[in-house]
Amino acid sequence: MVDTKSSRLSGFYRLTLAERAETLAKWAALSDEERAALTGGGLDAAQADNMVENAVGVFALPLGVATNFRVNDRDYLIPMAIEEPSVIAALSNAARLFRAGGGFTADSDEPVMIGQIQVLDLEDPYTAGQAVLAHRDQLLAEADSISASIVRYGGGARDIEVRVIAGPPSMLIVHLLYDCRDAMGANTVNTAVEHLGPHVEAITGGRVNLRILSNLADQRKARAHGVIPAGELTTETLQGHDVVHAIVEAGMFAALDPYRAATHNKGIMNGIDAVVIATGNDWRAIEAGAHAYAARNGVYTSLTHWWSDEEGNLHGRIELPMAVGIVGGATRVHPAARAALKLLGVQTARELAEVIAAVGLAQNLAAMRALATEGIQRGHMSLHARQLAIAAGASGELIRRVVQTMIAENNIRLERAVELVQQLQRS
Repeated sequence: MVDTKSSRLSGFYRLTLAERAETLAKWAALSDEERAALTGGGLDAAQADNMVENAVGVFALPLGVATNFRVNDRDYLIPMAIEEPSVIAALSNAARLFRAGGGFTADSDEPVMIGQIQVLDLEDPYTAGQAVLAHRDQLLAEADSISASIVRYGGGARDIEVRVIAGPPSMLIVHLLYDCRDAMGANTVNTAVEHLGPHVEAITGGRVNLRILSNLADQRKARAHGVIPAGELTTETLQGHDVVHAIVEAGMFAALDPYRAATHNKGIMNGIDAVVIATGNDWRAIEAGAHAYAARNGVYTSLTHWWSDEEGNLHGRIELPMAVGIVGGATRVHPAARAALKLLGVQTARELAEVIAAVGLAQNLAAMRALATEGIQRGHMSLHARQLAIAAGASGELIRRVVQTMIAENNIRLERAVELVQQLQRS
C-alpha cells in the first residue's frame, strides 16, 4: 500500500497548540490517550517513581515536531524533545530544501552490537586469542542459550573477535558481535558477555575483569545522503551557487580542524539527540558513539561530508553509529515515547536509525547555511528574545511587544526585557 501522507505541512507553526495536536492525531491515527501523552508529557510522578531511584517528580522538555521530511520515498513527521530555540524551525526548513532535491536516501547496517570481555594475567595474549577463536562456535552457542526470544526473532550471537592491547598491562579483549534486532540491546549484550566470562577464563587460563557492551557501535551504523538544487539556496544577497560554495568550504573547515568539528558535530547532535530523547532511547549512548566514531582515525573530525556536483548542486552525507531501538526500556515504558514512535510510524529499529541519520544531516545543513549566509544568531536570537521576555514576566501580547523592541534595538538581554516589561505594563 502506497503511503500518500505528506509531511509538507505549510503553515504548521502558525496553528495553535491544540490545532497542531489535532493535525498530528489525524496524521498518525492517535487515540485520545496517545494524544494526551504527547501534549501533556505522558509521565506522572508515580510512573517516574517506578523508573528511577529516589524519584521526586518529573522534569519536562518542550516536545515539538519537525515537518517536511521525506526519507527513502516516505514522508515522516519528526518528534523532538528539546529546549533550545530555533532548532525545530531550522530543521524543518532544511528538510524542505532537501525535499526539493527528492528527499533523503538512507541505509543502515544490521543491528549488531559489540560486547567486550577483558582478559588479564595471560602469559601470551596472542596464543590465548587464538584459543578463543578456536572455541568460537561453542561461545556463540552459549551466548544464544540465554536469549531465546531474540534468537526467535532472527537475532542472536553472530561472531567472536579478539584484540590484543599491548599495555602495560597487556590484555586480551574478546568481542561478542550480537544482533539485537529491534532492541537497543544493552541489557541483552551485557547479560551475554557476563555469561561468557567463566567460559573465556576456562579457555584462556586468564582472569576476566570487565564484561560490558561498547557504545562505539561501529558495526551498527546509519547513513543518509541528500541533494539540494543550488537555486533553492539563493538568498536576498547571495546566489545559490555562492551559498553552495560557502557551505562546502565550511564543511572542509570542520573536516580539518577539531576545534571547529566539535561545534559542527554538536549542531548535528542538536537534531539527533532531540529525536532520540523523544523516542525513549539512550541519547548518552548515541552521543558517546558519535564522538568516538568522529575520532576513530586518531583525529577528531566531522561526521558529515559536503560537496557540489557538476551542475553545482549541493550534496551532503552523514555516517555514524546509531544504536536505537523500538522495543524495550523507556521506548515502551514512557507513554510519550510510545506516542512519539507511533507518530513516526517506523516499523523497525533500522528504519528509526535511518530517519535519525537524515535528521542529523538536515540539522547540520541548517546550521551551516545560517553560518555561511546571515550568521547563526539572527534566527536563534529572535527565539531567545522570546524566552527572555517570558523570564522577565511577560505574557500574552506583551511577549510580542517586548521581543519586537529588543530585536529592533539589537539589545537582547534579560535586564532589558525586565525594563521593557515594567515600562509596557505601566503604559
